[in-house]
Amino acid sequence: MTINDINAQTQQTAGTGLNTGTPPILETETSRSGRPGITKMQKRVLAGGSIGQFIEFYDFTLYGLTAVIFSQLFFPGSNPVAAMLATFATFGVAFVVRPVGGLFFGALGDRIGRRRVLTITLVAIGGATALMGLLPTYGQIGAWAPALLVLCRLIQGFSAGGESVGAPSFVFEHAPVSRRGFWLNITIAATALPSVVAGSLILILSQSMPNEAFMAWGWRLPFLLALPLALFGVWIRSRTVESDAFNEAKAGRTKEFSPVREAFRENRLRMVQVIFVMGLTAMGFYFLSAYFVSYVQTSGHLSREQSLLVNAAALALYAVLLPVGGRLGDRFGRKPMLIAGSLALALLSAPSFMLVTSGSLPLALLGQSLFVVALCIYGGGCYTFFVEIFTTRTRFTSAAISYNGAYALFGGTAPFIGTALVGGTGVPHAPGFYMAAAAAVVLLLVLFTRVPETRGRMG
Repeated sequence: MTINDINAQTQQTAGTGLNTGTPPILETETSRSGRPGITKMQKRVLAGGSIGQFIEFYDFTLYGLTAVIFSQLFFPGSNPVAAMLATFATFGVAFVVRPVGGLFFGALGDRIGRRRVLTITLVAIGGATALMGLLPTYGQIGAWAPALLVLCRLIQGFSAGGESVGAPSFVFEHAPVSRRGFWLNITIAATALPSVVAGSLILILSQSMPNEAFMAWGWRLPFLLALPLALFGVWIRSRTVESDAFNEAKAGRTKEFSPVREAFRENRLRMVQVIFVMGLTAMGFYFLSAYFVSYVQTSGHLSREQSLLVNAAALALYAVLLPVGGRLGDRFGRKPMLIAGSLALALLSAPSFMLVTSGSLPLALLGQSLFVVALCIYGGGCYTFFVEIFTTRTRFTSAAISYNGAYALFGGTAPFIGTALVGGTGVPHAPGFYMAAAAAVVLLLVLFTRVPETRGRMG
């Protein structure tokens, strides 16, 4: 028997058309109450996946939190809007290469295993982030400075293409079936905490030293911390093993097995659905984690310290509420959460952005909090859906291609489009209408196309 939830068979959802005929999978431990227990290895995988996600997103979101600093040191010019656009264009470069990294690491992970790939991705992204903290500025080496910055962002994006899907897939395949949503959303919630930690660290540094010292070297310290964090994450993951589900899928495949070919042959429609479903949460998350800090400064006219404080509070709320959304998804299903969440985003995005740019600290916090609530309702469905919809055989490859395609198209472009909309229209809350329109499109997609209910799926 494999290690999984004793309720696997009863979790098969009638009418989904997704039952693959896989035999029921049983837990090996039982709690005193008679309910399925959680093994030590499962707990270790959950911890390793969450810690790895924390480290990866710490590295990846630092750039967004220091965007104003990068615009001044690496893209100097007389027009601050143009400098910010160049900064966010560099931010988006990492997302352009994410699908390539997802394709490479996804196929590798479906061949050799999730655990080994996750070691490579974590070391690569940690090294690239630490290197960003060592780069000379435009004033020191001219055009080489932004060129090297772009190179580091490319390495980050390539690595994140594997890490961002590999860790959820790894946790998913070890999780009890009846708690997949809860476990996956704990793992994803760890992606919000880095912005809280990094934002708080930047705030402490900027407040504890003169501005000249902070701009000269203080901002570099959070980036240099990335490498030891990555090595700690590798140590945690070295104490885990591959899931039984992956080992069984590996044992049953042929010598001619090609994850990429099989992913496109079997999952084309599902991959397109995941691109749109995950595109909405990608847009929302990167508005929240990578755009709002600079947005509140430039359009809401709050100070850097106020912007960081408000954003840290909103992301902490996100980290608390997202597992709640996952638990609701385990109870009611993924599709109801997608419908409720996309409707909430369609209705609340514009008012939220109006509050964020009001110029008032309490109203800015209220606006970001409303936005977080809507995102967490939607996250209660989407974060399990995007790996649960695929079978173990090509899960990493299929999910990586579609997930990273979504983040490249909608997540990486969100700060750039938001800045362009504000600059082009003169309306501070214009990005809120963009977010609302995207949510309305996804709501119609979920309602009127064959987006399946995946809760309890086996295979």
